[in-house]
Amino acid sequence: MDSLIDSTNHISSSINEMVEYPALKGRIHSVGFQPDECPIPFLELAGFGSVALIQTFNLRYDLISALVERWRPETHTFHLPCGECTITLEDVTLQLGLPINGNAVTGVSLISRPARLCYDLLGRSPSEGKFQTLKFSWLKANFEYFPSTATELEVMQAARAYIMHLIGGVLMPDTHGSEVHLMYLPLLCNLHNTRSYSWGFAMLAILYRELCRTTDPSAVDIGGCLILLQSWALYRMPFLASISHQSYIFPLINRWSTNPGIGRSYMVPIYRLMIENHSGEGFIWMPYSVLEVTAVIPSYAHVHSHLWCISAPLIYFHTVEWYHDDRVLRQFSCRQYIPTQPVRLDVQLHGMNRRGRHGTNWGDEHSEYITMWNNRFSRAVDSSPPSYDTDWATSSRSAEPEPDQSRSYTSGAAHIHHRTLLLQSRIRRHSLLPPAHIQRRSLLPGSSSSVAFESFSTPIHMDEENVDHRSRPQCERRAPRRYTPRTTPSNHQF
Repeated sequence: MDSLIDSTNHISSSINEMVEYPALKGRIHSVGFQPDECPIPFLELAGFGSVALIQTFNLRYDLISALVERWRPETHTFHLPCGECTITLEDVTLQLGLPINGNAVTGVSLISRPARLCYDLLGRSPSEGKFQTLKFSWLKANFEYFPSTATELEVMQAARAYIMHLIGGVLMPDTHGSEVHLMYLPLLCNLHNTRSYSWGFAMLAILYRELCRTTDPSAVDIGGCLILLQSWALYRMPFLASISHQSYIFPLINRWSTNPGIGRSYMVPIYRLMIENHSGEGFIWMPYSVLEVTAVIPSYAHVHSHLWCISAPLIYFHTVEWYHDDRVLRQFSCRQYIPTQPVRLDVQLHGMNRRGRHGTNWGDEHSEYITMWNNRFSRAVDSSPPSYDTDWATSSRSAEPEPDQSRSYTSGAAHIHHRTLLLQSRIRRHSLLPPAHIQRRSLLPGSSSSVAFESFSTPIHMDEENVDHRSRPQCERRAPRRYTPRTTPSNHQF
């Protein structure tokens, strides 16, 4: 039987051999200024209204490096003591407010007449010669301020410049971090049609690719939407933040803004130890089901919630990554069965870049995967367990709302919709407690296995005259174990 995990050339091998390595470095270039009131309607029209509200906050690169150690390129999931988990389209929608339904973000990455394109869509150009990028300093110097008498055309040009800064500096930054590629600008020609692109899928494709790339021990920097990666970890593993009284605001990523932030910063070994020791039972599978969170989420954020749990390719120009949500069904309040073999893309495709292929039409190059994406509505994940489903595969976690066992399984988006309605009804009753007849289980802290064990406690002798003074049951003491980082679950063999 083939192993799911490829143990060669992964950063976890260096960690298990106690080889030290420096923390990854990243480059995120926030816009640095809030847009004027005039371009706001055009930003909302293009689908970037919520993203424009994202505030600046500090990144913890040691935390990001510790998360990369847990990432598996074979499944596009983090392998934690609690099981597999990943950044989903639900996180993209609720944390950033990006549109996820629409055409694939693709095209030609080489602009033959860059100056003409800039004059047409931005009203000015940084150069008359050949260039393929725009510096953030140039965008800020030319579009941060504009007169109150600006025409509608000038306001639209400023909106395009702001979106370019958001794409290249916050949502899809590369490792350069000081400029944005011109290939995005043609997609902003008609701001009304800009919303018709699946920017959320493209952003997630880049983040997946960067996480896969940086599992190589030789990697020194990381790109992608790192603010989403860090916020995802803090929402689901709140023990990583020393400050937890921040208020919720939409987009939800703003909870960790600069003031008060997430508190103290630690080194990679400390974050590694915290994840190993506390994510077994401290991982929150559904952080957005809390009443305080649902109260700030607008209704339009759930319009395309049926796309949150699908199995489809993530496409962004040269990048194609697979979205394996059948492996993280607990993040959608569903029972997790033993997943099937993950879709493994060609090695050449998984490492493809634009170097030397700037004239390639990526829409034609990846036409097979774009066809799959166009059929995305029929690719909903079947959440019903197969016939070989076992007790350990469907065991529930303490942070997950229990399913109603009296109902039969349904499949695909209908099942997810039923779970959403069930969860909302519990929220309205101000109770997320599971049904009384469901037996609670827990996981051995720090274990990478999914096998559940029964919680037990030792009885305490009580005298008759002291029955009114009862102390809490004491759990059986276990001998301390030596810490050994486990980054690959041993039970995922096919």
